[in-house]
Amino acid sequence: MTDLSTTAAEAGPLLRVLLDGRPRTRAELIDLSGLARSTVTGRIEALLASGLVVPSGEAASTGGRPPARFRFNPSARLVLAADVGATHLSVALTDLAGALVGSSTIALNIAEGPEIVLGAIVRTGRELLAAADRSVTDLAGTGVGLPGPVEHLTGRPNHPPIMPGWDSYDVVGRLAADLPGPVLVDNDVNIMALGEHSTAYAEVEHLLFVKVATGIGAGVISGGRLHRGAQGAAGDIGHVQTPGRTTPCRCGNHGCLEAVASGTAIAAQLTASGIAATSSRDVVELVRSGNAAATQAVRQAGREIGSVLATCVSLLNPSVIVVGGSLALAGDSLLAGIREAVYARSLPLATTELRVVGSRTGPDAALRGAAALVLQHTLSLS
Repeated sequence: MTDLSTTAAEAGPLLRVLLDGRPRTRAELIDLSGLARSTVTGRIEALLASGLVVPSGEAASTGGRPPARFRFNPSARLVLAADVGATHLSVALTDLAGALVGSSTIALNIAEGPEIVLGAIVRTGRELLAAADRSVTDLAGTGVGLPGPVEHLTGRPNHPPIMPGWDSYDVVGRLAADLPGPVLVDNDVNIMALGEHSTAYAEVEHLLFVKVATGIGAGVISGGRLHRGAQGAAGDIGHVQTPGRTTPCRCGNHGCLEAVASGTAIAAQLTASGIAATSSRDVVELVRSGNAAATQAVRQAGREIGSVLATCVSLLNPSVIVVGGSLALAGDSLLAGIREAVYARSLPLATTELRVVGSRTGPDAALRGAAALVLQHTLSLS
């Protein structure tokens, strides 16, 4: 098959016009893209050959033969998306518009190591392709989110704290040996930020996605683009020190936000007070059942997170802060605490139009983000 990345890059402005799904004639494409007639004709032929564009009937005639119309074909290829968690693996297929075609989630511990986990991605991906009556040759690429720091240019995990055996492992090379197309890897919070932005807030240029679960992290969208920082560590707010706190953190420091306000930290606090809890899920269930101590603990955690986010608001000036992750399922308690601290500690100019909201994409955020990573690369959208 034709290489999609090459075709999309050469088609440039023409393909971007068609990505909205509306059928258009050659004349409309010439007008909207600003390209010459001969250029548009040549690029349409290339897009037709690749399957990215298909004929879509004829427009009304203004005299003479009715002009042909063309539209983007999202089913031309599929994208494989994988969300690797600490104790689960979710894999999905999407079309080229990001719509889910099929998905599967299995229990799998990240500590099993890269060979087992990445082998499961390949195996599950092939099963999903078979269920969709498609072939592995239909893949445009693969996107993967990992629960730890990732060197984005190489896709290699960089000293991940909960991923034994993964440090510097060639994730891209392992998957590329079995799957066609580019393989793109990023950390899970960046992936979630990208998924939330591309799915629910595409019109928002400045967005901060905050994941609150076993750990705490943030993904930064600025100027409409995901920002990773020099070493891919941008948004690691979980290890910002919270004032007056001395709780030991797994990173070796004391008083980190993660050690004070994560789902694991809240569970430990509740257990110490005589209320059994071992995970974010336990905390959420306690809140949903009306446990007052758990509700108060989650709201206080929100205040701690909000105090750190207030600094982020002053530094980055986002227009939307989206809160996701397993602890966000506790509902209004967490958001209320975050809002309380953010609005109290930030200057009015930065919060005049700021929204602090729960995730719209929920558990699909990472899968949609992994797919978006591939789509932006393959269709030359970034």
